[in-house]
Amino acid sequence: MYTICLVEDEVDLSTLIKAYLEKASYNVICFTKGKDAIDYIDKKPDLWILDIMLGDDINGYDIIKEIREKDQYVPVIFTSARDQDLDKILGLELGSDDYITKPYSPKELVLRVNKIIKRVYKEENQDIITYEEYSVNLIKRLVTLNDKEIKLTTLEFDLLILFLKHINKCFSREEILNTIWGFDYFGSDRVVDDLVRRLRKKMPKLNLNAIYGYGYRLS
Repeated sequence: MYTICLVEDEVDLSTLIKAYLEKASYNVICFTKGKDAIDYIDKKPDLWILDIMLGDDINGYDIIKEIREKDQYVPVIFTSARDQDLDKILGLELGSDDYITKPYSPKELVLRVNKIIKRVYKEENQDIITYEEYSVNLIKRLVTLNDKEIKLTTLEFDLLILFLKHINKCFSREEILNTIWGFDYFGSDRVVDDLVRRLRKKMPKLNLNAIYGYGYRLS
């Protein structure tokens, strides 16, 4: 089930939209304050619906800037009572995917949400690798286990992808060094062992085996 964050300070409208979205099988989290919405960004919902003008000092533009600092890909729909080209242009420049002017039909909003979800996550699913109970999103560089994020460093993620794309292939330490660190790396190949150790610790379900005197293989 996809999770949608609805940021709308008109409580009656928020309640109405929430009901329509839930009827369409979405999980909906509602916020009336911009600060509360910003605090939720790290939870990584699947779509945001942002009203531009809110009752507190934080507006929809402020929120999308915070969102885009942490996630370049999550879709965002702006809503506004003002139908001005400047608002639409600014919203698009800040990274919104759609713009709908109040008053709008809840059914129309649901249709737009459906369209964006289908477009974004249909494409994204082609870039998801599953291994055991892990889900690896290549676009977002995100690894999850039972919907909980596993935080990997850049090198750890690159090593994981190398193995996942070549299941059962044996990689020498030198091959891993050249692929992950680059051919211009100068140093001991034991950094590979340390990186593998860290990856194993964070993802113990990986069947990552050492090949004595040679390197590693994921099976």
